[in-house]
Amino acid sequence: MPEDEDAGGMDLEYFLEDISEESSTRIAGAILIIAGSLLGVLLGLLLVSSNPSQIMDETLDSSEDYSDVSGIVISGLSGNDSGGDPVEGVRVRLLSVEGASTGRETTTDSDGRFSLTDIRREPALLSFTHPGNNTTKLYFVPGDETQLTITMSEGDGENVLDRRGESYQYQSVFTANLIAFMTIFLGLMGVYGGVEAYRGGSYRKSWWFSFLGLWSRGMIFIGPLLILVGMGMVTLSKEQFSGSHD
Repeated sequence: MPEDEDAGGMDLEYFLEDISEESSTRIAGAILIIAGSLLGVLLGLLLVSSNPSQIMDETLDSSEDYSDVSGIVISGLSGNDSGGDPVEGVRVRLLSVEGASTGRETTTDSDGRFSLTDIRREPALLSFTHPGNNTTKLYFVPGDETQLTITMSEGDGENVLDRRGESYQYQSVFTANLIAFMTIFLGLMGVYGGVEAYRGGSYRKSWWFSFLGLWSRGMIFIGPLLILVGMGMVTLSKEQFSGSHD
């Protein structure tokens, strides 16, 4: 039995030695690396053509120029055992940032809820007034928050809130573009590594550029799998490279 195991081990060793001397092994490995890397390049091109355009289309689409505004008005805490209850009958007026009336207003229902539909997505002002409570003024951009929560406190003064945050749409476009172009770049690096293996030039260059190609993520796992198999075959035929010790 040990002799059979030794014979099997020797057969595998001879087989690996034989295929390592075949130029077809290196060439096949190079082709697999190139194919896997090209899948990564394709993924990058798809990201360039889809992600940024989708983000910008959502921003520029006329149907997205307007948004519904809704929320709830609750009472402020008073002592340790009261507050946080919905406030009915609060007058909610939509004003321009300068305070000019837009003619749009509503009142909160028994659950303290209010809603205004089809409000242009640009900085605006909501005014909340209710007898016995401070007037609350909220500067905001419709659509930035799904639900607005306003707390009314007792008094005859005025509370001013400003929730006009920066828009991160262009940062999102930049990030999507950066990921897409990095994917293309890494895919091209992998292609170069495959070409270097096909030429039988520098083994070190081929290995490292192929390794970079792994991160292009072509077809999620198919591209990296092809590259890994190709790198294994190229490593097996390492001695075929003219610069095998580079």
